[in-house]
Amino acid sequence: MKKSVLPAGSQADCVSIIRYDSDVTSINARIKLRQNLFSFLLEGQKSVQYAETQVKITPNQFLLLSSGNCLMSEKIAATDGRYRSILFFFDNELLADFFSRHPQTLTPQKTEAPFLVFQKDEFLINFITSLGFIQASGQPASAEMGKVKLEELLLYLSVHYPEKIQQLRNSSYESGSDLLIRQAVTANIYNTVTVEELAFLCHMSLSTFKRRFARIYGTSPNKWLLEKRMQKAARLLKQGECKASDIYFELGYENLSSFIQSFKQVHGITPKQYQLSN
Repeated sequence: MKKSVLPAGSQADCVSIIRYDSDVTSINARIKLRQNLFSFLLEGQKSVQYAETQVKITPNQFLLLSSGNCLMSEKIAATDGRYRSILFFFDNELLADFFSRHPQTLTPQKTEAPFLVFQKDEFLINFITSLGFIQASGQPASAEMGKVKLEELLLYLSVHYPEKIQQLRNSSYESGSDLLIRQAVTANIYNTVTVEELAFLCHMSLSTFKRRFARIYGTSPNKWLLEKRMQKAARLLKQGECKASDIYFELGYENLSSFIQSFKQVHGITPKQYQLSN
């Protein structure tokens, strides 16, 4: 599996437009985003996974991925063997500037998944085409041009997708410590790690870590990790090829009995009973 740190262009750029073409049938990558990213799919399919949440898009959709997160991405070529997309990267500073000039009333929202999906309409199709023309000119888009295009897109989405833009605004206000928590937790979902160790990795006291975690995810670290691990356990068991004794270590448990107890706590039955019922 390929590991990537995006964007591929200069990390000093606050905004950049990149054309991505591939004739490889399928590409899997683990990506750490340093900037926010609008991913406009032109040909093929794209799937993104965060913890146990997965989204798949086709060319009539596009994605917004938030910075500071580690994601699994798969690019699948179309029937003609091509995969094409336009990537539009931008910094949180540009978001903060946009929202300061276009204030909205914030309401509390739980935004666990760091991606948003949008449907293309006639305006957005023409907007994406304009990005293609800019990129195809052979000259990198200037920072000012990129800012103008970002402003145009955010203004349009604010009108037609106000709830999703509010989610973006909420995430843009996260502090560096909040992003550190997201990265540490998602990187260790299936590792044998305690909440105390996660707090240590984030350079925080246990109480501070728990308080900030609850603000981000709306629940406690132990409950969140338990739910994510048992979601994957249920999926693996439902496939019928694995037994509890085959997967408990993979899910961060040192012994089978602890895993069975956790599974029953979440699903109400033992792993064996779950398999028999499915």
